[in-house]
Amino acid sequence: MGFLVSPMMSLFSKVTVLLLFVLWCASFTSTEAYDPLDPTGNITIKWDIISWTADGYVAVVTIYNFQQYRHIQAPGWSLGWTWAKKEVIWSMQGGQATEQGDCSKFKGNVPHCCKKSPTVVDLLPGTPYNQQTANCCKGGVISSWAQDPANAASSFQLSVGSAGTSNRTVRLPKNFTLKAPGPGYTCARAKIVKPTRFMSTDKRRITQALMTWNVTCTYSQFLAQKTPSCCVSLSSFYNDTIVPCPKCTCGCRRNNSDSGGCVEPNAPHLASVVSSLGNNNPMPLVQCTSHMCPIRVHWHVKLNYKQYWRVKVTITNFNYNMNYTQWNLVVQHPNFDNLTQTFSFNYQSLSPYSAINDTAMLWGVKFYNDLLMQAGRSGNVQSELLFRKDKSTFTFDKGWAFPRRIYFNGDNCVMPPPDAYPWLPNAGSRQLTSLLILMIAFFSALAFLHGYA
Repeated sequence: MGFLVSPMMSLFSKVTVLLLFVLWCASFTSTEAYDPLDPTGNITIKWDIISWTADGYVAVVTIYNFQQYRHIQAPGWSLGWTWAKKEVIWSMQGGQATEQGDCSKFKGNVPHCCKKSPTVVDLLPGTPYNQQTANCCKGGVISSWAQDPANAASSFQLSVGSAGTSNRTVRLPKNFTLKAPGPGYTCARAKIVKPTRFMSTDKRRITQALMTWNVTCTYSQFLAQKTPSCCVSLSSFYNDTIVPCPKCTCGCRRNNSDSGGCVEPNAPHLASVVSSLGNNNPMPLVQCTSHMCPIRVHWHVKLNYKQYWRVKVTITNFNYNMNYTQWNLVVQHPNFDNLTQTFSFNYQSLSPYSAINDTAMLWGVKFYNDLLMQAGRSGNVQSELLFRKDKSTFTFDKGWAFPRRIYFNGDNCVMPPPDAYPWLPNAGSRQLTSLLILMIAFFSALAFLHGYA
């Protein structure tokens, strides 16, 4: 799309065209949530009315995570909305509102929540059975669709009063917000869809919701955090150079007395600081490094065989406040279509574009290395990948052996600049040889001139 401004146009017409162009550009901001490795990924909130009551309805609300690799980790999701009328929540199962609000006008039975804009959270594991519903009570943790589809949903039930009692009188809530657990998700308006159909446990009867509406939420890393959360370092067997994460990738090193600063690993007060903040604190407390990232992913080209080549991947946690449960890594590399074996990591191919198989999702083996411990001696997990060579495409030249893109827990990690990648020895030796020839020629010329003098 483009705008052509003719010299013959009036001043008013030119201003109008330029204004339209500015508005068109403003519609494409850096908060767009499109992910090229998961182009259809989203979180869908489904609101199913299953029965009518004297002054409202009973509904089941289900949060489906249709994102391939981005999950919701502790302390879990929180869902908010604004009622269209003067609705109240009489009771809930499988979830709870964080605040009751002002219910002083009610005599006798007091509602569970009277706020105009309630916020609901999941119940914790171990909740009494009579307060549970299906897919509830996991502390708000939801797995990603590719990693664990059986646990990629969370539900709660609520009884709504002072609402409509038919499809014509019910009004859809507005301004949905989803925190998982921090910002990052933007939710669209609720849309009425075809009623959900439910299968009985014996699979002999089908019922359907009285009314259903969906809300779609998409993720933007730009909205979720101001700075990156991970970085990538590189090394190889054919070059002694270790390419570190770019300096100040996730922030610059500051005094540990400053808010949000770093802590030296041998600091005497480290244990007291960590215990006072508690694990799974959303604010990272990172170990002092040049990159200041909570997570570093190291890709090492380890060995070269006749028909295969081997890579070692190490993930290091520099965050003293976080144990990463159900972590995952997404790597884009052209040789994943010839991946032969992975050691101590689970693997699944992701094909956002069906004709190209260059993206892999890696995650830990349950009860072995699926928990990435907080910073310290045990704060790393590692595995090796074995690739078969394709003679038509394989090369170590020009950084081909290194990944194009890496995500940790769905966040794009910062890669080193391409010109810093480890180069093959022959490229370095040619440069060294040419420099040596120049030096020999220079000193020979000096000797010749000195002898001539």
